[in-house]
Amino acid sequence: MSIDVRPSPQALETLDWDKGDGLLPAVVQDADTLQVLMLGYVSAESLAATLAIGHMTFFSRSKQRLWTKGEQSGNVLAVQSISVDCDTDTLLVLARPAGPTCHTGAESCFDGAPKDFLGGLDQLVAVREALRPSGSYTTSLFEGGIRRIAQKVGEEGVETALAAVAQDDEALLGEASDLLYHLLVLLRARGLSLEDARDVLEKRHR
Repeated sequence: MSIDVRPSPQALETLDWDKGDGLLPAVVQDADTLQVLMLGYVSAESLAATLAIGHMTFFSRSKQRLWTKGEQSGNVLAVQSISVDCDTDTLLVLARPAGPTCHTGAESCFDGAPKDFLGGLDQLVAVREALRPSGSYTTSLFEGGIRRIAQKVGEEGVETALAAVAQDDEALLGEASDLLYHLLVLLRARGLSLEDARDVLEKRHR
């Protein structure tokens, strides 16, 4: 089950707070890369605060108070969705981090936690589109306009097809990588994302 990111007393009532003496473990994943970022604990009050403000708020067992991740560093976790496990005593939170999650400065509190690189690249492309840093190839593509980006996707598609029939695996992988990157840029130029394309594939699969 999922909890909408808004105050929802009905959703709170379904949770089993007794098993953990009023606390539930919450596993936080990056909404784009699915990398596990951290594990924390929530109380009914901290979960209500999370739903109200949209930033992950835990109950600090050491400080015995509510603690919003990033309240000092600014590295907040913007909650996208909250799911509950089958026993209703553990939460899975998908969030977008505004900087490193770990106090060490690492992306994740779990060293070497796997992640989806393509999802991360999609988010980097989104940042490039928003900020348009000078000297960036991605910036130059966005400033060239949708037709120029579409042309690049067409060129890379042809080069990928040619590599498939006339070149070795290394060449094919190189061209396929170029195609994927330019396709991400094209989607962003149209206000879409990798996640939108994944949703279509998932619906077709079902």
